[in-house]
Amino acid sequence: MLAIVLFFAAFFSKRRFGLLGLALTAGATLSTIWGYDAGLVVSSTGLVPEGHLTSAIALTLVTLLPAILLLFHGYSYKNGVSRVIGSLCFSLLAIAFLTVPIGSALLLSGPTQTAYDFVVAHKSIIISIGVVIAVIDLFFTKPPSKKERERRR
Repeated sequence: MLAIVLFFAAFFSKRRFGLLGLALTAGATLSTIWGYDAGLVVSSTGLVPEGHLTSAIALTLVTLLPAILLLFHGYSYKNGVSRVIGSLCFSLLAIAFLTVPIGSALLLSGPTQTAYDFVVAHKSIIISIGVVIAVIDLFFTKPPSKKERERRR
């Protein structure tokens, strides 16, 4: 479900994968540093009972927050095929970064468990290729032309 929500968020915002992918990488890095403290903040609100679920929610929020903020600002795709590919890459990379929180908080079964096991088994490869593609995508990003900027006003 999370992958579907992330796919459609990226698709409808039309944001390029490069910036979103690197924001996910930054969020994953921050979650390793701030994970414990973020868990304490989430548990202190009293909305979620303490335990694995609190930690999972905190790690997920810290990981996704930079990318969510950039969904509202940044370069965008012009055509639909690029949007679909970028959105797929974004959601797959996000799920790869979130395998630990998802695995500790949810009980999966059936096809969902099979998909999760595949992502866990190939997590390093998915993250490595995703970050490389994100950097390459940034190289193909160019600022809007003067005509496009004037048209927006």
